[in-house]
Amino acid sequence: MDPKLQLNAIPQLEMGSLDERSVRGREDKSHLHGMDNVTQKSDFICVADEGSFSGVSRVSSVKMLSNGVCRSIKTVVFSNKLNLLMPFGPVAILVHILTSNQGLVFFFSLLGITPLAERLGYATEQLAFYTGATVGGLLNATFGNATELIISIHALRGGMIRVVQQSLLGSILSNMLLVLGCAFFCGGFVFIKKEQVFNKSTAVVNSGLLLMAVMGLLFPAVLHYTHSEVHFGKSELALSRFSSCIMLIAYGAYLYYQLKTQVHQYVPLNEEGSPSPSGESQNADDNDEEPEISKWEAIIWLAVMTAWISFLSEYLVDAIDGASKAWHIPIAFISVILLPIVGNAAEHASAIMFAMKDKLDISLGVAIGSSTQIAMFGIPFCVVFGWIIGCPMDLNFHLFETAVLFITVIVVAFLLQEGTSNYFKGLMLILCYLIVAASFFVHVDPTKDDASLEN
Repeated sequence: MDPKLQLNAIPQLEMGSLDERSVRGREDKSHLHGMDNVTQKSDFICVADEGSFSGVSRVSSVKMLSNGVCRSIKTVVFSNKLNLLMPFGPVAILVHILTSNQGLVFFFSLLGITPLAERLGYATEQLAFYTGATVGGLLNATFGNATELIISIHALRGGMIRVVQQSLLGSILSNMLLVLGCAFFCGGFVFIKKEQVFNKSTAVVNSGLLLMAVMGLLFPAVLHYTHSEVHFGKSELALSRFSSCIMLIAYGAYLYYQLKTQVHQYVPLNEEGSPSPSGESQNADDNDEEPEISKWEAIIWLAVMTAWISFLSEYLVDAIDGASKAWHIPIAFISVILLPIVGNAAEHASAIMFAMKDKLDISLGVAIGSSTQIAMFGIPFCVVFGWIIGCPMDLNFHLFETAVLFITVIVVAFLLQEGTSNYFKGLMLILCYLIVAASFFVHVDPTKDDASLEN
């Protein structure tokens, strides 16, 4: 072969091999570029999927939240026929703005607060499922009295000392006679073939605290009407403030006694009067009842109801005097009878419900415990609060009111001393309350006392 041909063939072969390599390289690069595109597309699809998943999760969480809110509103607001009275609250505000008819403002405010007080008790009962029986009884008594305390604070700021005194006194009388009487009466009819039993020692402790409260109210009244003060007009107020501080200390010790020492005081008793086995009672409770709303829902509803009651109470208090003149009813009857019946709607419903389930110790904890809390905490708190804001609120509830309270405590203490209840005892308490209501319907404060309180 010619050497030139050989030399020419070699480059051609090399060029051919180079061309093949370049083609293969392009193919490899294109293949790799295609793989990169696929990878990028898959990454984009994954990112899109993650974004869509997070969007779906947000939408689902918002939907779950809205469903939970709607369910809670349906359970709390639309599950009770008494809530049909709720629109009367805004109606009272409109009547106050558009007219000067204080009688209608008071009437509509009273109707509007009634379901709020009952729903406040419902939310407290739901919260009690998560706190236990003892704390639950205290919560029922505390938030059950929130309406009266809110009304009293508004009245105290307006200088209506007698309204505060009489409304708190009426709350005690209503709980001890009407609420407890209805609980005994309804529970006695449900369990008509047996006597219901309750923890007698707890009732004795509460009766002792109520007698201590009567002592705190009696001495300033006697000091005033016997004119035996060292410094006229000052010793009575000083004694009231000192006694109020002592009563607050005693109530704090009572709370410690309840929560730490007597933790099983709300355990139901059997027919022999001894505590039921904790396991059986606990299982029965678990099988019978379950909470309808969560713990935080109950807390939020408590805050909402308390705020709305506080707002309506201002209109209610401002309309008391006008309603008394328009209806020709004594302010004493409105303060002692009408206001506490509305404020005690929560205790009324709770006490009757528990009595009809043969849980009489909880009914006593709500009714008598609420009276004890008003007497040993509510009244002294208002005296101290008036001291802070410069309002001369004292413990001189006048002889008529103090005598009514003293007789009521004695009657209830006698009926509770056996540790049993029936429908006849409940009927006796209800009839006693009717006598008290009739007494305050014909009772008017002396003009001289009214003038001194206004000054």
